[in-house]
Amino acid sequence: MKILTYDAVGRAALARNLERFEVRRIDDGSLKRAAVCLILADDGAGACALLLTRRASHLNRHAGQWALPGGRVDAGESAPDAALREAREEINLELERGAILGRLDDFPTRSGYVITPLVAWAPQGAAMSANPAEVAQLHRIPLSELAKPGSPEFVSIPESDRPVVRYPVFDNKIYAPTAAVMYQFMEVAVLGRDTRVAHLEQPVWAWR
Repeated sequence: MKILTYDAVGRAALARNLERFEVRRIDDGSLKRAAVCLILADDGAGACALLLTRRASHLNRHAGQWALPGGRVDAGESAPDAALREAREEINLELERGAILGRLDDFPTRSGYVITPLVAWAPQGAAMSANPAEVAQLHRIPLSELAKPGSPEFVSIPESDRPVVRYPVFDNKIYAPTAAVMYQFMEVAVLGRDTRVAHLEQPVWAWR
């Protein structure tokens, strides 16, 4: 994969790929709405990194799991506003609406949500830090780590005939739905492909 530089050229390439992508939206009143933010930042060497969090261990739901900044869309709130609000609340990152470069397909979860993923660009030197009330750790994952051979992985489970997608990152595994959103981001925004992910499965522990 060609290295995506953290500069005006890299930002323009992402925006161009997202603009040409025909987004699929899910309008299902039986599903709760959520939004996540795929935020690009500097990896420390001039290339792009994706911001990922490790959820705090004291949370009632999905404690300790890898996640993108995001959460439920409040009543009267748009998905972009929710994603930017969650970035502010979870990692103390203030982003303007213009930081959003585009969006990916809505992704339905087994737990009764439909997630709207927004792709955003963090300005050079933007301040950010984990909010310990929600986030235990904040990581910058170089895109080269997500593009290494054998990544992502597709595995089968006895409970479903659909493949589960997961990303090996360092000594951990990141599973769908986060991994599914990350996979479409890499395929669409970075590589310019029209790849869909709604058919991908989530591990059984994520069904509730």
